[in-house]
Amino acid sequence: MKYEIATTVHAVPEEDWDRLARHAGLYLSHRWLAGEETDPTATTVYVLVRDAAGGADGGGAGDGDADAEGPLLAAAPLHLVHTEPNSLYAPPRPASGAPPPQVVAGARRGYHNTPLVHPELPPHRRDACLTLLRDAARTYARTHGTAHWWPYLTTPAAELLGPLYPSPPVEVEQDALIPLPGTGFDDYLGSLPSKRRVAVRRERVTFQTAGPRVRHLALGECVRDAGRLLAAQQNTQGHRADTTAVMTALLERQVASMGDRARVAAVHDGRTMVAFGLYYHFGGTTWVRAIGTDPSRPVPFAYFNLAYYLPIADGYRAGTTALHAGMKSIAAKRLRGARISGLHALSDA
Repeated sequence: MKYEIATTVHAVPEEDWDRLARHAGLYLSHRWLAGEETDPTATTVYVLVRDAAGGADGGGAGDGDADAEGPLLAAAPLHLVHTEPNSLYAPPRPASGAPPPQVVAGARRGYHNTPLVHPELPPHRRDACLTLLRDAARTYARTHGTAHWWPYLTTPAAELLGPLYPSPPVEVEQDALIPLPGTGFDDYLGSLPSKRRVAVRRERVTFQTAGPRVRHLALGECVRDAGRLLAAQQNTQGHRADTTAVMTALLERQVASMGDRARVAAVHDGRTMVAFGLYYHFGGTTWVRAIGTDPSRPVPFAYFNLAYYLPIADGYRAGTTALHAGMKSIAAKRLRGARISGLHALSDA
């Protein structure tokens, strides 16, 4: 097997890429990465590992035809970061005092990361692929006078990659995943302890009886309202730089790349959208991406309904089996049935 470097994810057909990514998550999917390529804060290339002609194992790099040498076995985006607007993706500073790494390996957004490796490879072939991904990332970073790191690795990914690096992974956050058993919302409720079932029912009924109108829309149908509400939500958390223009541009990039896969539960008070939740169905999981509310027009329990109950109900309709609730507010997510696992940073610096 060998690797090559592609300058766009479009070098690989979406179906071939997502054959690996559906096991890894939304933030490594073909469409998501295509959208991130347009982000001017980084330059992105892609390591593609394939069987070499004749089946020999080895390494190499080039910009050859992505379809020339057999099926895709493994892959990883490499992001050369020029400026990082998200402080939660600030790279670790090495203990030696050297400059921090500027190349992000894997997903740069979404706080959920793993190398892409074909799930049916035997362990020795999988490990060989991981070694090639590391070597490619190391070579690419050194070419640019820096090092690379993997942020927010899942626990299984950290266990696989850790032995290939000089320092072990460091747990930096926790991740929440809510299983969706059965075929409908009542099955989710039934999976909770009795006291929690009562609380969830109360939160849903109070929200519904407050009288908001909920519409399920494609993000493109309401992107300006969503940008306004997302900026308002960010400002309440102290992120003053996240203006309406900035948040709307971010969401418009998702519209351009994700199309009608970007789904919104939109809460209206009369004709005005006063809250929204953005989520995606991908790889058998519903991924909650963003919540925005108008603090001047609160609706009781709107946040919990947008973050959990409305996407859970839509996830059942779409046939997904879990809701990715992400990091932060872990206690609230545990109360709603989440299973918690670690997220890790691994650096080559």
